[in-house]
Amino acid sequence: MICSRCHHFAAAPGGTLCAQCAVAPPAPAAPFAPPANAWLRSPVGLGRAAAVALGLVIATDLFAIWADLLNMRVADELADGAYTAGMGRRADHADSVYRVSGLVQTTALLASIVMFLCWFYRARVNAEVFDQAGHEKSRGWAIGGWFTPVVNLWFPRRITLDIWDASTAWGARRSHALVNTWWTLWIISLFADRAAAVEYREADTASELAVAARQMLFSDAVDIAAAVLAVLVVLRLTRMQHQKALAGPVPAMV
Repeated sequence: MICSRCHHFAAAPGGTLCAQCAVAPPAPAAPFAPPANAWLRSPVGLGRAAAVALGLVIATDLFAIWADLLNMRVADELADGAYTAGMGRRADHADSVYRVSGLVQTTALLASIVMFLCWFYRARVNAEVFDQAGHEKSRGWAIGGWFTPVVNLWFPRRITLDIWDASTAWGARRSHALVNTWWTLWIISLFADRAAAVEYREADTASELAVAARQMLFSDAVDIAAAVLAVLVVLRLTRMQHQKALAGPVPAMV
């Protein structure tokens, strides 16, 4: 068996080092060298901007919940069959509020997507500086993974976990509970939103409209929970990277 340190001499019987290496001090660790095409840049500004944009999503979702409740009440009244002129005005008002809520939700969502992806890509590059070999997916998937059908159900989570692990303080314990909970709620909100949109689009009667409004209410509530956790992920990961950058290269004892 060849010595596992110098790779020149035979290892001593029953060991992994040769006689010379067994008594010699270990070679000093190689200096920290980030990949040539990656530079450590502060994620703090983009992290705060992404958190604010996600906060706007939460605010528009709360507005949408109010619109959902208005639609539910009107739909229930229409299902009872007691139509009046006042009910017609309330129905028109509820429909107007619902349309406005959809518009502001879409605007806030688009803004949050832009800010979140800018932050996410910055965090991915920083993570590569911290740990070049600890990433299953290439850097391009930090953006493309969100828009590629089917794989967008798990690629972003995998990339986030790799960023999380690389950004964890040297020698600290890694926990994925926050990321996994956020991702679970995000996936639930995606499917709930699509199901509610189809139900609302195909609703022909007042009772069907009431069911669609309840499904939309559930979708908006889950989206709020997912957005809150997304804010926590952004702020926590930003803080982790900032603190690790201040800590410098891996200490010799780790």
